[in-house]
Amino acid sequence: MENKQIKAVIFDMDGVLLDTETICFKTWEIAAKEYGLSNIEIAQEKCLGTNKSDTLEILKSLYGSDFEAQTFLDRTSELFYEIESKDGIALMPFTEDALDYLTGNYTLAVASSTRKTNVYRQLGACKIIQYFETITCGDQVEHSKPDPEIYLKACKSIGLEPENCVAIEDSPNGIRSAKTAGLTTIMIPDKIQPTEEIKSLCDYILTSLKDIKSVL
Repeated sequence: MENKQIKAVIFDMDGVLLDTETICFKTWEIAAKEYGLSNIEIAQEKCLGTNKSDTLEILKSLYGSDFEAQTFLDRTSELFYEIESKDGIALMPFTEDALDYLTGNYTLAVASSTRKTNVYRQLGACKIIQYFETITCGDQVEHSKPDPEIYLKACKSIGLEPENCVAIEDSPNGIRSAKTAGLTTIMIPDKIQPTEEIKSLCDYILTSLKDIKSVL
């Protein structure tokens, strides 16, 4: 990253640090069958990286204004907690190696669309919360990804300008958010591969966190 004064790395959580999206996709598929919903994969893709309020709007736009989106989300949350309590949440590959490598050279932070209580619980349970100077969550912003608000707030929380920060994301909404905010963008695709539009918004596309050493 020549000619850039990169001082911080801001991570998305779901699908970048923690393998929560595997669980989320499973719970949405189960709940969709219970509710008789079709094309749930379209809803999953559109909602990936968004906070609760925006997710509710997206679901109603797809399934109708009368769709009980809140009840549906409550059911997916119930299923998620059942799986989390029984099996725990796995780290994404090379998460600890990447965090150890970056610590000391960069300020580390999190910008997650997930609610604060869940973010702190999950990062704590996975024993990586201590790596991060600040954590900005979906219920702390008015507009979630792809809006740039969460990344602008995350940068402000560590006292740095966006041009001094790198965002690591797995979702199209996350990449749009970080790029619009003015950060250098690194995508590590998880459930959704980047389109040509998203590729054009990425400064780097990596296969896993192991490759972070090649760009930072």
